[in-house]
Amino acid sequence: MKVLVIIPAYNEEKNLERVVSHFRRVCPQFDYVIVNDGSTDQTESVCRQNQFRYISLPVNLGLSGAIQAGMKYAYQKGYDMALQFDADGQHLPEYIQDMVDCMVQEHCDVVIASRYYDGKMPLRMRTIGAKLITAAIRLTTGKYLSDPTSGMRLYNKRIIQQFVKDENNSPEPDTLSYLLRLGAEVREIKVEMEERTEGKSYLTPINASRYMIHMLMSICVFQWFRDRKVVL
Repeated sequence: MKVLVIIPAYNEEKNLERVVSHFRRVCPQFDYVIVNDGSTDQTESVCRQNQFRYISLPVNLGLSGAIQAGMKYAYQKGYDMALQFDADGQHLPEYIQDMVDCMVQEHCDVVIASRYYDGKMPLRMRTIGAKLITAAIRLTTGKYLSDPTSGMRLYNKRIIQQFVKDENNSPEPDTLSYLLRLGAEVREIKVEMEERTEGKSYLTPINASRYMIHMLMSICVFQWFRDRKVVL
């Protein structure tokens, strides 16, 4: 099984060397590619100086554009699985092999690294939004996902093809909802995640509220009007 870990990076000069070195030490059996998403800091220099495998986008396309670029790379290189993995240090590579094993054993299409697999979710603004998104997905698909906002997800070859053929797919919960409606099999495994130690998250309280509203509208309304470009 050829597995590619896609690491989107936007202005992650303070985190990238530590994160990629940790990944390479823990998971030497897996390939990786950093997608430098039009960074304005020294992210590309860090990649070049450390001889990391990377591709650079000429402008900032956002997370969806970076993941799309990584998926196209995975498709062109013939990878069997692709995993999205944050460059900020929150995701732990120690769980990647477990996710791959789950996909192989369960013959599923997507594996999500879930922080809330045991049902324990701390009560704060971000998790309230996650609960609402979980409820929206369950309402529209009949499927329960404990952590649909997790950014650590593994996709099989069919989903890689789906991303390449339909650029409306994104690394967001509304795409998970859409894939479930197309018949994708999604599994979750229990993980722990770290807090960001360097740099700033774009999810300020205002942005988090906007994100939640956008996801709820997309899952409950907009996804029903999408063309079904199905490869499943």
